[in-house]
Amino acid sequence: MKLREFLYFNKSDRRVLLFLLAMACLVVAFFQLGDRGSQQTQLTPADSAVMEQSRYRPYSHNDRHYRQRHYQYATPSQTPERFAFDPNTADSTQLLRLGLKEWQVRNIYKYRASGGIYRRPEDFARLYGLTRKEYRELRPYIHISDDYLAASTIYNFEPATQRDTVRAPIKMKPQERLALNTADTTALKHVPGIGSFFARKIVNYRQRLGGFHSINQLKEIEDFPLSSLSYFILPDDKVQRLNLNQLSLEALRRHPYINFHQAKAIVDYRRLHGPLKSLQDLRLHRDFTPEAISRLEPYVEF
Repeated sequence: MKLREFLYFNKSDRRVLLFLLAMACLVVAFFQLGDRGSQQTQLTPADSAVMEQSRYRPYSHNDRHYRQRHYQYATPSQTPERFAFDPNTADSTQLLRLGLKEWQVRNIYKYRASGGIYRRPEDFARLYGLTRKEYRELRPYIHISDDYLAASTIYNFEPATQRDTVRAPIKMKPQERLALNTADTTALKHVPGIGSFFARKIVNYRQRLGGFHSINQLKEIEDFPLSSLSYFILPDDKVQRLNLNQLSLEALRRHPYINFHQAKAIVDYRRLHGPLKSLQDLRLHRDFTPEAISRLEPYVEF
């Protein structure tokens, strides 16, 4: 008899054989599960205490999960504690005892790892997720070490006691006065509201006029600060006078109160009528209005 004929099964036999194999697999699996349940280790009270303590132990640097940048922190207590702490040095256990959340502690660690420093308690208020109420409760307990203050605070920088009176002149007091016709630019800059610009303007205008005969003449300077007028006085109104019968047309027109047409009218009058005796001799000329004559009178002679 050949081996092939010996191992041959008809269709019904094959069905029976497959059924028996399936039942055998189920029986084996049942016994395997039963043995595993019966082999569970019964923990002693001491083992339970050790396992309970291990739940609160942070991972060490040698743990595989720590090397994979997974952090584990102790579970915070139900009621936050209050004690003095330095956010630059406090560890995760202390921060969690204060009532901070795990992700907030991770943010603090990342901030310190990147070089961030809490230099004052207000810096801790920028912690993401920290509410005003929580910060107000923690604020009295935040104590930052002097080691984290800026190095510049070691030295006491004292302000200069001497003042540069050239660049920043000491201004006059309200009761002080200055002689308008004799003050130079340095003295004028002591008047409140007068700087280098207006000091030069006053001196230049005074030279062109031949001196001021009225303090109100300062208003003729463009944009002159009116609040500065009260600081000037005129002990005398002596001014340089122009001799209208001797000066040329060009010399006459240099004065601020005489324009070209007025200077030409003076020269023409002298040529046609002889020397002037007063400004009233020019009153019929259209350029010599009563206002122009009144303004010019303190500065002319005959």
